[in-house]
Amino acid sequence: MVHIFSTAEGKAERGVGRQEGWQGARDAARVEEQSKRRLDSPSPPRGARTGHVERWVAERLLRGLGNPPVRIVLASGEEVATSDAEPVARVVLRDRATLWKLAARPRMEFGEAYSDGRLEVEGSLADLLTAAYRAAAAARRPGKVPSSWRAQWTYAVQSNTLAGSRRHIHHHYDIGNDFYQLWLDKDLLYTCAYFPDPSASLEKAQEAKMEYVCRKVWLRPGETVLEAGCGWGALALYMARKYGASVRAFNISREQVAYARRRAQAEGLASRVEFIEDDYRNMTGKCDVFVSVGMMEHVGPNHYHELGRTIHRVLSARGRGLVHTIGQSSTGGVVNPWIRRRIFPGAYPPSLKQIAAMLEPWQFAVLDVENLRLHYAETLRHWLARFDAAEDRVRKMFDDRFVRMWRLYLTGSMAAFRAGALELFQVVFARPQTDPIPWTRAGIYRDFDGSM
Repeated sequence: MVHIFSTAEGKAERGVGRQEGWQGARDAARVEEQSKRRLDSPSPPRGARTGHVERWVAERLLRGLGNPPVRIVLASGEEVATSDAEPVARVVLRDRATLWKLAARPRMEFGEAYSDGRLEVEGSLADLLTAAYRAAAAARRPGKVPSSWRAQWTYAVQSNTLAGSRRHIHHHYDIGNDFYQLWLDKDLLYTCAYFPDPSASLEKAQEAKMEYVCRKVWLRPGETVLEAGCGWGALALYMARKYGASVRAFNISREQVAYARRRAQAEGLASRVEFIEDDYRNMTGKCDVFVSVGMMEHVGPNHYHELGRTIHRVLSARGRGLVHTIGQSSTGGVVNPWIRRRIFPGAYPPSLKQIAAMLEPWQFAVLDVENLRLHYAETLRHWLARFDAAEDRVRKMFDDRFVRMWRLYLTGSMAAFRAGALELFQVVFARPQTDPIPWTRAGIYRDFDGSM
């Protein structure tokens, strides 16, 4: 699904680190000592010296983020800002220890402190995170490609091997279907919706997304489809019900597969749709159409070649395919470490360059690329509103920390899409000899009002 990823965010942390010369307690002590030596008068009280160091640390944090219009409220009650603009929110630190933890690991500790209640936000959390993403992106030097060494180390530690993928998917998706039913649409689609009209309901927009995918791959009655990562089965069932396709859908979430199988039986589609609890790398057979909606985020750069090889193995000589994935505008960004620990282990949003590089060795022809970034921001707005409405029920299922953790995840993801820190790519491809494809895109949009 969705995650707070940002290349700019990684730059911000390095700004607080090497760029600003921050070395933790050692630098704090150095600054304090220098300030004392410059004073001819007697040393100020200890509390005043401590306050000076804390202000310095808070200022470095804000400058490392690109000076967003945000105020930090220290445990003493003093407010610190580095922007003259009207603040969109205030970040209130409940104790001094939280400040030092933020200084040492800002990207990890913000999520931890917010989840624990040691950090509160006065004002809009969404506005705060959006402003932070935009300020960090503005501070990034144009033309500079992020270093990939940290990303390579991260993905080596949390690699999506066969065993690792199953463990990572279980962490996020197998926490109870009843939880997801509280805030997803009735079909449990946990990927970006498509809004033909911005006023469309979430249910209509998710149905429109399924129709949009089917039209983009020119799905025809009687064709065979292989789906990698099928969620709770909505798209596979839609293809069988609406288009008469035969679908085999692979997923390694046990709870999702069990739910999808029950639904197929209930709708009388079990003979046309088979839900298989297995990894995409173990796909077998041939298909006319390959689709992957919201799965490539869980593959990881070290395994893109395996995904490309799988598609090559199963797609027929004149087959078509579609990859729908959260992405980023440049290669090499590091996923927020809090997201990778608490929400989505093993997650990584590919760049367009990486998607193309996955397809290129197998001579697939890219036919269409679309970025639905703002559609995902709107999808998340709906999810967040439903999550907030169900807050008390979520708290009874889990606890207050879980509620705060997931609110931050959903809000941060929405902010990332609004600010352009995340993208949503749909890439359509085919075998090079696939000639019987529509001459224009007109058929995709004809009579498309979301009502189907």
